Amino acid sequence: MSIAPLEPAPLNEFRLSRRHSWWDDDAECTLVMSQPDLDPGLWDEYLRGAERSYRKHGVECALEMDTIRDGHDTALFWAALDGEGRVIGGVRAKGPLTCPEDSHAVVEWEGQPGLTAVRKMISDRVPFGILEMKSAFVTDDADRSKGVTRVLARTAFQAMAAMDLQFCMATSAAHVLDKWKSSGGVVAAIPATPYPDPRYRTKMMWWDRRTFIQHAEPAQVSKIFNEILAMDRSMPAAAAGGSLRDQAL
Repeated sequence: MSIAPLEPAPLNEFRLSRRHSWWDDDAECTLVMSQPDLDPGLWDEYLRGAERSYRKHGVECALEMDTIRDGHDTALFWAALDGEGRVIGGVRAKGPLTCPEDSHAVVEWEGQPGLTAVRKMISDRVPFGILEMKSAFVTDDADRSKGVTRVLARTAFQAMAAMDLQFCMATSAAHVLDKWKSSGGVVAAIPATPYPDPRYRTKMMWWDRRTFIQHAEPAQVSKIFNEILAMDRSMPAAAAGGSLRDQAL
């Protein structure tokens, strides 16, 4: 049986009327979902946190800060706040993608054997709606990083439900993606690329909101549904294009 493609919202046309936030007991943090022009102060704090984190690892060039700072291609962003309101992690969503060239992945695989496969995987999914998760970081505090990572791993589904898209993708070093698998992400079977420099073997991960239950940890599945239902109660239907409860799968 064929599935009719979803009709993703055009780039930059999705708008929240206000930020959405909630407390996560496991990670002991508040997660805020917002947009750069809606929350410019928090957006700046998130960017500063990402830049500090990437600089510690010598890969701040991968952020392309001058390009992303104005938020023009960021549909949504998330900031994890500790009890004192400090940003201890975050991620942003780019899209919906309309073609492979919209994705940063084609830059990362340029000149590499996997580029053709990268382009095809994106092209095949564009009709169903794709977001690209970028610029993720978490605190260096070992006692908190795992919990914050698990919270951020679920953000793909909040975005897909809110924007009524089927797919989400991310690229990162393989050891980082291993930490994001808990929410049902599947690493693509394509050759890794040495990006942003030869120290790294960057891979691509895909989330499919219609099949993620087959791959995700049960605890993460439960959290994903609970968070989407909470969004359904707090976000105006006009911002989300209808009931998120109906869009959860």
